[in-house]
Amino acid sequence: MADMDPTGGLWNWAASSSLSGERVQGALAGALERTVISLDAEGMDGAVLCDVYHVSGDFPTLIDVYLAPETIAETTAASAVAVRLEVEIILPDDSLNPTRYVLADPAGGLRHVHVDEVETDDGPERRHVRPCTGDDPACAAAPEDKAA
Repeated sequence: MADMDPTGGLWNWAASSSLSGERVQGALAGALERTVISLDAEGMDGAVLCDVYHVSGDFPTLIDVYLAPETIAETTAASAVAVRLEVEIILPDDSLNPTRYVLADPAGGLRHVHVDEVETDDGPERRHVRPCTGDDPACAAAPEDKAA
C-alpha cells in the first residue's frame, strides 16, 4: 500500500462526496494533529498546505496535501480523514498501475480497488470502483492481503 510517500510530503486523494475545503482541512488537521491551511492563506511555519477542488465523477472532491509530515504513513492519514469525514477516500497505491488505488473507508478499513479514470479540463474524474481481486486483467499484482 502507499505508505511513506517518496515525494517527501505530497499526497493526492479523492473523496466520494462533495466536501468544502474548510471541512477537509479540519479533518486533516485533527488526523495529523498539525495546523492545516489552504494554499491561499498566509504562510505559517510548519503548517501543512491543503488544496481542495471539485470535479464530476464518483469521487468529486480532489484533495492535494503539500508538506505532509513524513512521520505518518499516507494510508494511516487517509484512513483517519475518511473516518472523520464519513466518506470513502482513494489514493494511489505503490503498484504503478494507473487503475489501482487504495480505498480508505469510513469505518477505517483499507483495501485495494480499481477505478476508471478520465482526465478532464477540471481534473481527473474517477468512476466505477471495483475490488482488486488479482483476477482483473488491468491489475499488475494480486493484493498484498492475498499474497500469502
